[in-house]
Amino acid sequence: MENRTDKNSYTIIFAVVMVLVVGSLLAFTASSLKPSIDENKRLEKQQNILYAMGVNENDETSANFVSTDKAPELFKKYIKKQLVIQDGKVTEDDQAYLIDIKKEQANAKAGIARRLPLLKGEKDGKTFYIAPIRGKGLWDAIWAYVAMDENMVIQGAYFDHKGETPGLGANIKQRFFMDDFIGEHLLDNADRFKGIEVSKSNADPKNEDKTDNEVDAIAGATITGNGVAAMIKSDLKLYEPFFKNLKNN
Repeated sequence: MENRTDKNSYTIIFAVVMVLVVGSLLAFTASSLKPSIDENKRLEKQQNILYAMGVNENDETSANFVSTDKAPELFKKYIKKQLVIQDGKVTEDDQAYLIDIKKEQANAKAGIARRLPLLKGEKDGKTFYIAPIRGKGLWDAIWAYVAMDENMVIQGAYFDHKGETPGLGANIKQRFFMDDFIGEHLLDNADRFKGIEVSKSNADPKNEDKTDNEVDAIAGATITGNGVAAMIKSDLKLYEPFFKNLKNN
C-alpha cells in the first residue's frame, strides 16, 4: 500500500511529534544546566556585593570584579552578617543575598510584606551595609548594589542593566559614573531621606559637593539616569527606619 505523506493529517502528526521531541530535549537541557546556571548567578551576586564595598580588581579606569574562584572566600571574609528586614523586624539569614528582588517587588505590589536583604561587611576597619535595589531604565530592568555607612552615606556602588543603549544608558556600569556616587549623602541636611538625583543641570560637574543629593547625568541617557534616581529613591528609602534605629541604639 502506498504511503501518502502529503495529507494534512501526516503534516499535523509530524509537527506534533517534532514539538514533543524538541520540547523534551530543551527541558532535559535546561534541567541539566540549572545547577551551573544557579552557581553562576550566586557567584555573580557575590562579586557585585564585594565590588560595591570596594573589594575588586579595578585599575585606573576600568571596573573589574574579583575572579569567580576568589569570590566565595572573599565573600566569607568580608561579609560578617546577612540580615533580612520585614515588617520592621530584623533577622539573620546566611542566604539573604540570594533573595530575588524582582519577586519581592512583585510581592509588595500584591500586598505581601516585602523582604529586604541587607549585608553587613567589614573592611579596613570600616563597616558597610550593602543593599540590592532594582528599577527600570529606558528599555528594560536596571539594578544595583549600594554600600552605605551607618549615616546612609554611599561608600560604593555597582550598577548594571539588561538592555540599555551601548555608549549611552549602558554607561551606568562604567567607573566614571559609579564612582561619582561614592561619598554622596542619601539624607538631606535635616536627616530626612532624599535620595540622589542624576541631574543634567547639576552645578557641580566635578562632584565635589557630596551633600547636594546630585550626581552628573550621562549625556544622551536621560531616561536611564531618571531610572537610576527613581530606583535609589524608592528602594533605599525602605531601609531608612533600620538606619535610624541603628543610630539611636
